[in-house]
Amino acid sequence: MNAGKTLEVSCKKKIKGAEIVIRCLEKEGIKVIFAYPGGASMEFHQALCDSSIEVILPRHEQGGAFAAGGYARSTGNVGVCMATSGPGATNLISGIADAYMDSVPLVAITGQIPTKLIGKSAFQEVDVIGVTRPIVKHSYLVVDAKDLPRIIKEAFYIAQTGRPGPVVVDVPKDVQQQVVEMSDYPKKVKIRGYNPYPLASDEEIELIHKSIVECKKPCIYAGGGIISANASKELTEFARKYNMPVATTLMGIGAFPEDDPLSLKWLGMHGTVYANKAANECDLLLAFGVRFDDRVTGPVSTFAAHAKIVHVDIDRSEINKNKEANIGIVSDIKYVLRKLNEWSVKNDYNDWFESIKKWKKKFPLAYNKKSEKLLPQEAIEMIYRVSKGNAIIVPCVGQHQMWAAQYFTYTRPRQLLTSGGLGAMGFGFPTSIGAKVANPDKTVICISGDGSFQMNIQELGTVHAYEVDVKIVIMNNQHLGMVAQWEDRFYGSKRGNTVLADKRVLRPYPDFVTIAKGYLIPGKEVYKKSELEDAVREMLETPGSFLLDVHIEYQEHVLPMIPPGKSYKDTIIE
Repeated sequence: MNAGKTLEVSCKKKIKGAEIVIRCLEKEGIKVIFAYPGGASMEFHQALCDSSIEVILPRHEQGGAFAAGGYARSTGNVGVCMATSGPGATNLISGIADAYMDSVPLVAITGQIPTKLIGKSAFQEVDVIGVTRPIVKHSYLVVDAKDLPRIIKEAFYIAQTGRPGPVVVDVPKDVQQQVVEMSDYPKKVKIRGYNPYPLASDEEIELIHKSIVECKKPCIYAGGGIISANASKELTEFARKYNMPVATTLMGIGAFPEDDPLSLKWLGMHGTVYANKAANECDLLLAFGVRFDDRVTGPVSTFAAHAKIVHVDIDRSEINKNKEANIGIVSDIKYVLRKLNEWSVKNDYNDWFESIKKWKKKFPLAYNKKSEKLLPQEAIEMIYRVSKGNAIIVPCVGQHQMWAAQYFTYTRPRQLLTSGGLGAMGFGFPTSIGAKVANPDKTVICISGDGSFQMNIQELGTVHAYEVDVKIVIMNNQHLGMVAQWEDRFYGSKRGNTVLADKRVLRPYPDFVTIAKGYLIPGKEVYKKSELEDAVREMLETPGSFLLDVHIEYQEHVLPMIPPGKSYKDTIIE
């Protein structure tokens, strides 16, 4: 050794790749992870034993993915789920696809077989990167533990910036076991070619403003992009300042308060007649943070056919993808609304609002309130009344989903968490678990159907084990209700495996209250209108989780309804 020189010795402790992942999650501020262990992910779980991160063990990986999505949907923060290789990873697929379709920030970490076995059809090998590629925003297969800090940082950055979405990080077991020095966790991320927050130019803002000045019948068409951008406050200010009616998408519910006189509630296949009429008969359609989904537009050529369309979206690929816009702008919608709110162009639009007033009076959301039977719409209204509207509502998918959207009045963003793009049965219950874990001080009510609830009924075990105070309401009609409704409308009521009832037993099947009690969760059945209010009150006032099984006969259809492939002029209202 040369004199005057010192030997540099690293003071960093060498640790396993799995430990590095967990330390990175801690650096990201992750407090909870929904994770199910297996052979290829055991290293992660061993590292989690020494971590401050709370692990919630779902009873099925799909439940974990949906729960992580519920955590993200209700907060705007990244939800994290984890599974082992092979079937563990593939069981996450529905939850990942759901997050992709609805732009939900999610990071899914999967264990993988050792790198030397990849491609050899080894036990529990699945090409997770290949399988998930169409339904993720980005994905990583890690081959060197030294890359983990950078990869984890990038995964979270990508998941929650720009248009949010899921990111998969697949880590082979030998990489988890690889012992290396952990490099510093990056403070910033810069990815070449990735500009998550494009901003409209002054000229583009002026084009929107000029269009507003020239219009006589404006309508705002606001989607889930408003909520993702945390721009609800700016949207509300804009609508009131410019005096414009607001129709939201199903995913945009809560972006604008539905108790505001300017609210048209939501549009689309089962949206209000007046929202659909306003969007289609306006002369200026301001499409903010939307993707012109087919359930909204029907045949694209007939949607807003005579309107000037201004489409603002953060995702360049959405502009002119489904519906050609007169003015298409790629921008953060919050920035656009803030710039527009610096001006004021408030017109009365008297004739336009008079038309909307007539539509609201002629075509209200309605059902037969004089019926002696217990109706689902009445149950939703009762939940709203007893809860005073102060709850996060998480429906599953089907008729009850639409009624929950129609008959509960939403006044704030992230109050309705629903599977809009994928329409995944089994979504509601585990998603409500994630929402409650993220919001322990808020009332979370899962509204499910008897078909949907059975798809992830095993998560009753998670609710009990972790004392998750979720209120569960089952709208029990012994049918796959929405499919049966389509059978009634378009297939001559021919039942193609949509009846869930068992003719061999005299009572509705299965007995959900007994099943809940098996998981040590209290429950109650309701058959009569006279029992409903007291039962809802008991559910909300009972400490801890509670299952309320509301028995409704299959007779009601979700109305209004625009038949598939038809326009708003073909709406079925009775």
